[in-house]
Amino acid sequence: MLWNSRLFPTLGLVLLTGTAAAEVDLSQYVNVFIGSEGPDGTGYGGGDIFVGGARPFGVAKVGIDSTAVNWTTAILNGGWTPDGNVTGISMMHESGTGGAPKYGLIAQMPLTSVDSPVNILDNQTYSQPRVGNDTASVGYYKTQLQNGITVELSASRHAGIMNYSFPEGEKHVLVDVSHYLPGSPGDSGSQFYVGGEIQIEDDGKSYTGYGTYVGGWNNGAPFTVYFYGEFSEAPDEAQTFSGVNTDPIPRYQNLANGGISQPTYGNKTNKAVSGPMTNRIGALFSWDSGSASQVISRVGISSISIDRARSYIEKEIPSWSLDDTVADAVNEWNEDVFNKIQVPLDDSANVTNIRLLYSSLYFIHLMPSDRSGENPLWNSGEPFWDDFYTMWDIFRCTVSFYHIFQPEYYESMIRALIDIWRHQGYMPDGRSGNWNGLVQGGSDADNVLADAYVKGLRGAINWTDGYAAMVKNAEVTPYNTFDYTDYTASTKEGRGALDDWKELGYVSEDHNTRCISRTVEYSLNDFAVSQVAKGEQPGDVDKYLSRSAGWQNIWDPSVKSLNFTGFLAPKLSDGSFNNTDYDPRICFGCEWSSYTYEGVPWEYSFVIPHDVETLIKLMGGSDSFDSRLDMMFEPDMAIQNLGSNGAGITTLMNIGNEPDFATPYLYNYINKQHKSVAQTRSLANQYFHDANYGIPGNSDAGAMNSWLLWQMLGIYPIVTQPVYLLSSPWFPDLNMTINGNKTLRISATGSDDGYYVQSVKINGKQWAKNWFEHDDIMKNGGTIEFELGNNATVWESGDVPPSPGHVELS
Repeated sequence: MLWNSRLFPTLGLVLLTGTAAAEVDLSQYVNVFIGSEGPDGTGYGGGDIFVGGARPFGVAKVGIDSTAVNWTTAILNGGWTPDGNVTGISMMHESGTGGAPKYGLIAQMPLTSVDSPVNILDNQTYSQPRVGNDTASVGYYKTQLQNGITVELSASRHAGIMNYSFPEGEKHVLVDVSHYLPGSPGDSGSQFYVGGEIQIEDDGKSYTGYGTYVGGWNNGAPFTVYFYGEFSEAPDEAQTFSGVNTDPIPRYQNLANGGISQPTYGNKTNKAVSGPMTNRIGALFSWDSGSASQVISRVGISSISIDRARSYIEKEIPSWSLDDTVADAVNEWNEDVFNKIQVPLDDSANVTNIRLLYSSLYFIHLMPSDRSGENPLWNSGEPFWDDFYTMWDIFRCTVSFYHIFQPEYYESMIRALIDIWRHQGYMPDGRSGNWNGLVQGGSDADNVLADAYVKGLRGAINWTDGYAAMVKNAEVTPYNTFDYTDYTASTKEGRGALDDWKELGYVSEDHNTRCISRTVEYSLNDFAVSQVAKGEQPGDVDKYLSRSAGWQNIWDPSVKSLNFTGFLAPKLSDGSFNNTDYDPRICFGCEWSSYTYEGVPWEYSFVIPHDVETLIKLMGGSDSFDSRLDMMFEPDMAIQNLGSNGAGITTLMNIGNEPDFATPYLYNYINKQHKSVAQTRSLANQYFHDANYGIPGNSDAGAMNSWLLWQMLGIYPIVTQPVYLLSSPWFPDLNMTINGNKTLRISATGSDDGYYVQSVKINGKQWAKNWFEHDDIMKNGGTIEFELGNNATVWESGDVPPSPGHVELS
């Protein structure tokens, strides 16, 4: 797949300083296809990313939807696949999500024929292979269909513009309100069309309506999207249609048996209405046969009303020129995102690293979605955000990047999380389509709030309410959703195993699923509560700090593996360990009903960021901890088959799954920072590339990309603490705008000789520690100067990073 060099010719390479930033279009260094494929050239095992037109945190993500060539290896989550046929161009997509697809809504499909065997109710009869390579860049996408139609598109924050270049002959655009991205047959998390309306307006070239949909990866409730669409020229014929809904909806009903019916056209009316779970509806716009020509369409969407959808076109895409919208998109991305980081772009620069830098910035800004002003559920005046996929993925290091890089957006996100608690009872762990879910582990919005709080983010955040929302997670067990994903507890919100946690101090194997990983996560969640309690409710600190040591209750000192002793292990509710044939390298799938989620117990035994001090002690001291960490990186030690989550990785350390993000940095806690540098740089070089298969598995809404960003800066944040570990930067000079108008400058000398740190200065002072605190440099800006070289040097002589959650259980 290709970038759009037609619109963005390569510009002269300069050092970005001062006004030079405005002279260079940094979007040219973004490869929008990174993560679009897996190792075998299909979508399976790839990043599940969205490819198309989008704005930073925008609602509209305009791109193609495609078919599954093979459902056993199909990944339709972002709409775009490398090998599927095109079934439509739709307005809403997720990016980097696993599980069942969500969205693919408010679609058009350009066609050159609607005669038999084409049945507009059956996209398998009109879906189109693509010819040649797709072309895409920031704010722009182009593909050519086998029927000779060329599709080009772009997007604003709530609207999209599509150019259809038709060959000689018939010209049709199908608008199918019932279109969505399908899940694998039999998938309990599939989404479905519920009902809607479409009306062809009196001018004949515009249409309005809404669609209601249910399900998707978070098993969401029904939600409605309103739309207004228009064409650059009136069609010669426009007609509505309807047809029997043949999709079987689990837990509801089979709507129709037998094959797909033929559509019924509404020749006597310009309006089609579909009640709950009745007919599918849409409209067909046709232009007379003739010479090759172009049809342009603009579509706006809204969760509130048709009028608002129309207003977004007027405000955001006032021109019928696609290039105008593309140029506006590029300008917004440069101004809001790319220009905030400046690196040398001279002839000696490593262009691959530059592309990885700006591409990573791009992908962490595709989700979540800023829907402020678009809240259909309540009117509070607070910001409103959706498409959190998921806190379990992004709390580890993505939100810490937002904190310094996008403070206004980040404050808005946190206010929205708290407002969701006010009106719906719980903050989300995941959320999409105005509905909380899914909860993969703990109540990880707690970690997000604590990370912001301890770093001093205040603004317009009501922290009294924020703390109350965290306490709700810590004290009130959510109702059981009896979700097919996990029947044992709520998968929607909160901590489903909280009854165990409060009574036993751990999550037991016989009462709950994911007993080990949830114990680990609940421990960090309660540490997070304790940190906010210090400022909001000091009397609660000891309670939650004590509870944060619950992970120690499932540490079995008798478990042996690979010549090491002592591991997290499944524990029964009667207090006994169930370790018959237990191997901490196995989790029995690492899914919803396993001991651990997306990681084996060997991995989770290192995931205690708030109390590494106790962890080192339980592992036998610094030397044993060092050796055990080394074992995490030994090839061919992994024996659990993780399927697509495995990314072909044979080490126990799996950078393709978020629980391991901080693990290769843990050498800093024994003052062997050079080993953290060696391991993290090796992981980055081995698994992150400027290529379609460029990340190790799902992007997870940019979580993978944010790990690489921190690696390139030479810093790693420890979530829920105002602490950053020092690593090794990739660029000789980097200027980054932080906290809105402050500057962080990271420089490195000696990088041509090697990447091991020889010494560090912070704000001009020699630095003896391999870590620093937020207020040292991230609050008001400053400088970090690295001296690098080829020697793996123990340069640090100061205290090891703190363990503020250190608790010794009696």
